[in-house]
Amino acid sequence: MPCPPFKEWSCKLPELPEVETIRRELEPLIRGKTFAEPTLHMPSTIAYPSPEEFTAGLEGRTVKALARRGKYLFIDLDLGILTVHLRMTGNLLFSETGMPGENRFLRVTLPFIDGTALHYSDMRRFGRLWLTADQQELEQVVLKKVGPDILNDVSLAEFLELLGKRQKAKLKALLLDQNFVAGMGNIYTDECLYRCGLHPERAAGTLDRDKGEELYQAIQDVLADGIKYGGTTFRDYRNASGALGEFQEKLGVYGRKDDLCSCGTPIEKKVVAGRGTYYCPNCQK
Repeated sequence: MPCPPFKEWSCKLPELPEVETIRRELEPLIRGKTFAEPTLHMPSTIAYPSPEEFTAGLEGRTVKALARRGKYLFIDLDLGILTVHLRMTGNLLFSETGMPGENRFLRVTLPFIDGTALHYSDMRRFGRLWLTADQQELEQVVLKKVGPDILNDVSLAEFLELLGKRQKAKLKALLLDQNFVAGMGNIYTDECLYRCGLHPERAAGTLDRDKGEELYQAIQDVLADGIKYGGTTFRDYRNASGALGEFQEKLGVYGRKDDLCSCGTPIEKKVVAGRGTYYCPNCQK
């Protein structure tokens, strides 16, 4: 289905639902496969270790499983962990033929010995790959400042406790803080706050328990919906097979400046925490 004619687009993707969609699609496709020698079209894409060590360390390793924390995708190997962070415009695509097709933004090719391959492309060049020896090195090198996964690792009680420790923080800035909880980005944060009627600049400490619970449930529901519809595509994001997401058709406020909210009020946009933020001034007072 075509994307709606949004007045503004954003490439602030992928967020948790996009990465989870890729994880779910890739795992049955590459589990049990063994990597051949990688090709680094842009060596600076490798954040750790050196490009030479990355290439030598990945070749011959077999995929055991795929996991995720926030916006980080982990490919667990028989020896080591390959981590991918797509940042703003990264895409990780699987090819049965091993060929990437015409792609001028191709940065890394990760072939398997059976002739299939993963291709990492990235227009903005912000995404990075890491190869660590084990979980301990992963935590020290990659995840030192990354909080718990908001979808899988944070209970309601834990969320309310975390909110209580950041009472002065504005909700929009707090949910975007990956050290607070991992996975939320600009799009899904705006949608969560809209669903539970909270202004993006409201302080966390002003929420009573009922509102805190409502926010937690909205986060869980919006992220689940994002995954259900394969993520959000405005321009760059594609899933592992190259298809578009469909959640952009379900958005209540994001990208809809001047459109009418269901209450009849025009949706507004302002900058909060340095990010373009969409909200309904009537529903989110």
